[in-house]
Amino acid sequence: MKSILVSQPKPALIEKSPFYEISQKHRVDVVYKPFIRVVGVTLKEFRAQRIEILDHTAIIFTSRTTVDSFFHICEEARITVPETMKYICQTEAVALYLQKYIVYRKRKISFADGSFTSLVEQIVKHKEERFLLALSEPHKPELPETLAKLKLAVDPVILSRTVAADLAELKLDDYQLLALYSPSDVRALVEQFGTEQLPAIAVFGEGTLRTAIGAGLTVQANAPTPEAPSMGKAVDLYLAKVAKGEEIHPVELVTDEEKEAFIRSQQNKLAKRNRARRAVPEGK
Repeated sequence: MKSILVSQPKPALIEKSPFYEISQKHRVDVVYKPFIRVVGVTLKEFRAQRIEILDHTAIIFTSRTTVDSFFHICEEARITVPETMKYICQTEAVALYLQKYIVYRKRKISFADGSFTSLVEQIVKHKEERFLLALSEPHKPELPETLAKLKLAVDPVILSRTVAADLAELKLDDYQLLALYSPSDVRALVEQFGTEQLPAIAVFGEGTLRTAIGAGLTVQANAPTPEAPSMGKAVDLYLAKVAKGEEIHPVELVTDEEKEAFIRSQQNKLAKRNRARRAVPEGK
């Protein structure tokens, strides 16, 4: 194992990247090359979706790209976002990024810990709001599908699109492992290089794993898992197995029963609250 290709932009500080430690530990070169780029939708594309921003009382953001696109659309359309608007973000980093556009007030900004379940719990806490769910295309369907199952007032809107980067000059023969972070990375790889004679593949996220296996690719490392919560750890474990000459079995797609159980529990909680509300006589 001599060289790894990571489908991400090169970090500003290489020494603080988890892949720097991996390169030193396993004596491999790590090269960064984004397989995709994200662009905001135009005002015309936004209006074609027939979404009225001011009809909503809260916005759900899962990325900084959709934050940029949202406020750019508002500026172009001359929409003034009211100070009463609430924001629910997938991570604290996304929440803090809002300071680029608004005055940060904790009472109107909530954020999750980056996990799917934590984000849904934050949204359910504000179940009385009418939500605008800011999405990038393509996106994982699990969040809009889950919010629909919970019967919350949510309008999904596409605010950015993912397009393939130009990989024409990329020579895959130079690498023994590809670290892919999104379904779009997988699609870009397959569209430009096919599925035969590829290096070993590591993926991050259930959606990326599902797309890779669906495209006919063999995945040999993945994250997050209990053993490998990050891509860096998954690659570290894989390289250690290679160094020891251990047999590496392809990763299989396993249904996330815990996630399904979580969704059912949230449905039951909301149903109980609604029944309790209906049982209270008017005026009480």
